[in-house]
Amino acid sequence: MTQENPLGQATAYPEQYSPDLLYAIARIDARSALGIDGDLPFHGADIWNAWELTWLDSNGLPRVATAEIVIVADSVNIIESKSLKLYLGSFAMSHFESTQDVAAVLTRDLTAICGADAHVALHAPSSTGSAAVSRMPGDCIDVLPASCNSYEIDPGLLRTDTNVLVAEDLHSDLLRSLCPVTGQPDIGSVFISYRGPKIDREGLLRYIVSYRLHKDFHEACIERMFMDIRERCDAEQLTVYARYQRRGGIDINPFRSNFESVAPNSRLWRQ
Repeated sequence: MTQENPLGQATAYPEQYSPDLLYAIARIDARSALGIDGDLPFHGADIWNAWELTWLDSNGLPRVATAEIVIVADSVNIIESKSLKLYLGSFAMSHFESTQDVAAVLTRDLTAICGADAHVALHAPSSTGSAAVSRMPGDCIDVLPASCNSYEIDPGLLRTDTNVLVAEDLHSDLLRSLCPVTGQPDIGSVFISYRGPKIDREGLLRYIVSYRLHKDFHEACIERMFMDIRERCDAEQLTVYARYQRRGGIDINPFRSNFESVAPNSRLWRQ
């Protein structure tokens, strides 16, 4: 079910169901670069929201839904995002008997490409109208008068006060990184919940800003952030959760934690 990576290439947009469009990227390469081997130091999931799913019912009448796709963090592969866009687009002129049939096909295909169970939920327009836009919990650190001049990841910016132990929630809306293939910007917000030595907030903000010119996939950026904060700040408990803006009708939201098990799929103001 794999083909040549479509990212960065001129691509046709098939309108008949085409599972062969899906392209897998192994997680192991990015994790090896972070020194992650064997058991993962975190658990979590990648939450994908696809906003442009449409197909034809048995009478040829178009149907629409949003798709919530959850891929566990210990899956073998991630899905290249453009390939998922093309794959979902291939449903547009394909006939399905019911919404349940569409969900079953998505679950089967995405599970096969990821190498682990994919959890898919389709939401009809009538069920999504009451979904409120939310904000990340905790204190926003973007108001700090930080002086920034590092725009490629610099873990040395992270500092703590080892004499003060805290449990706090922080967030920033200034996260930006670049696609490693096309160089397109990926912009989002990041939530950090931790227990341990008090993290210097200005240093943390400068560290988040230092992703600004870094080229990597969403998932790898957040795993790197988790590892840097855990190791540099000696956080006993740590969650890093990013909510990225959508591209191609899809937003990607990696959640990594060593103490929380549930990632709320709450849409932010820019999503």
